[in-house]
Amino acid sequence: MAFVALWLITVGAGFAVILNYQNTGGQKGSTPGRWPAGSQITLDKQRDTLVMFAHPRCPCTRASVEELNRVLAQVQDRVTAQVFFYKPSQFPEDWSKTDLWRSTAAIPGVTIHEDLDGKLAELFGAETSGDVLLYDTNGQLLFSGGITGSRGHAGDNAGENAIVSLCMGQKAGLAQTPVYGCSLSGKCAIPAPGGAK
Repeated sequence: MAFVALWLITVGAGFAVILNYQNTGGQKGSTPGRWPAGSQITLDKQRDTLVMFAHPRCPCTRASVEELNRVLAQVQDRVTAQVFFYKPSQFPEDWSKTDLWRSTAAIPGVTIHEDLDGKLAELFGAETSGDVLLYDTNGQLLFSGGITGSRGHAGDNAGENAIVSLCMGQKAGLAQTPVYGCSLSGKCAIPAPGGAK
């Protein structure tokens, strides 16, 4: 009986750790309220500009890419979308060209770039993979945060709803959400299934 009780406590504690991990957002840097002057990214003057920063080997970011696809399907031609994948300069040329890169490239209307050593992410205050920023045509920050409801889980969430509302010219209930993903510049906390390819 004591063994069963100990086993139940251990299993319960394990589930609590997993749930805490899934529902704890990553680090959030200081996102500039205006489009950074030193940015190499061009601000679209005709429609809103959405920028996502991602780690190409973060399994949590797969859900963010799915959500990005859903967001862009809803707002269609109302936003310019660019995704920047972190790439350490000392790593091989194809290091960032993972299946996550290819999945993102398959989303209509998305332009993908490498972010060498995370310099652009640093400029925009992005520290966690899956961080999404939305700026208007005047360079004013409209939204900053994640577009998943928890780590690695796609589905309806506050970040997605806020971006869709803002792109449609409506008011959003919030302007910032937690970002659920791995550190952009560090090793991912969870290895990708079957290895990162």
